[in-house]
Amino acid sequence: MAKTELTDQQWNKIAPLLPRHVPRPKGGRPPRSDRECFEGILWISAERRPLEGSASGISLAQHLLASIAGLGRGRGVGQHMARVSGRAGRTRAAELGRDLCRRDIRTGKKRGSCVGNTKRGKGTKCVLVASGQGVPLATLVESATPAEMKLLERTVAKLPKLPARIIADRGYDWDPLRERLATENIDLIVPYRKNRRVRKYEDGRKLRRYKRRWIVERTFAWLGNFRRLVVRYERQVEMYQAFVHMACAILTLRAVLK
Repeated sequence: MAKTELTDQQWNKIAPLLPRHVPRPKGGRPPRSDRECFEGILWISAERRPLEGSASGISLAQHLLASIAGLGRGRGVGQHMARVSGRAGRTRAAELGRDLCRRDIRTGKKRGSCVGNTKRGKGTKCVLVASGQGVPLATLVESATPAEMKLLERTVAKLPKLPARIIADRGYDWDPLRERLATENIDLIVPYRKNRRVRKYEDGRKLRRYKRRWIVERTFAWLGNFRRLVVRYERQVEMYQAFVHMACAILTLRAVLK
């Protein structure tokens, strides 16, 4: 910036902006050091440099008064606003992820009750017993690790009345299960797996009823329309089972009011 001479009129305009220790000019122009100080003020304003250093953190609230606290504590408006900012106080700096919920960002693995490993990953298994019209009668929510054949008896025990026959898919193919249900006068209609050589309880006449297994598959498709059940988001299995019961209640009401 080129140095220029200042007249009395120009000096009277800029004198209130200078510090108090700067003396009044004599002869129509200020001393050399004062001109340099004045030129420095213009240079800082022209370059638009920050008045404070780089922030060490992110403020939770936009407190402009905290930034004004560093300006002109010794005179004028800056002193008054500095007092206000002193009463308001500074807000704490927030680090990344500090104010987020633990359910959104967690360092450890997400776990929960009744979650088991399978060939396709972790999951929860839901066993359903439906009537001939597809109305859900009993449900059981358990870990995906045990096989279906080990969960059928617990599900049937929830029925108010034992049925005469149960139609299930090949996942329930187990002769001890057939024998235990036969003691309770329940006929389990399940086709044998293709790799089974000994087929002790295979009866072609009973397997004709297996063609109606699509009814329970349709009930599972109805449950799949409830997006809350497709993926389990609840950590507590009781919460997930409650949503399953609500969905079954809605399907039952639809069948009754139809």
